[in-house]
Amino acid sequence: MRVKNWAAAAGLALLIPSTGGAVTEANFDLKSAADLAALCSAAADNGMGTAALNFCEGYFQGAVTVEMLNMATFRGPKLFCLPNPPPTRAETMSDFVTWARAVPDRTTQSPTDGLFGFLRERYPCPPSR
Repeated sequence: MRVKNWAAAAGLALLIPSTGGAVTEANFDLKSAADLAALCSAAADNGMGTAALNFCEGYFQGAVTVEMLNMATFRGPKLFCLPNPPPTRAETMSDFVTWARAVPDRTTQSPTDGLFGFLRERYPCPPSR
């Protein structure tokens, strides 16, 4: 089951490579994908770094778990298809930061649209037969 696979990777979230970016309290308002990327790339030794990384981990876990449950329940096209075995959460979060910052328009998206846009591009589903 994919939800279990994603949950199994949950323990690795604190291994996210840091870009050393400064996190501010305003990032926790999560108004854009840029805020999510800032939280996900915080340095753990930064004053708010641990809180930022924990927030990012919880956001990813909650959003992905809910969407995977929705995809398992409802028929229709899936937004993304994680490989088996799934990537580690740390890898996925780090890749999200890189993806979001690579194209300026991505950082202006809502955090959820940014996250699911990334997952859709990074882990596309095979074509239906």
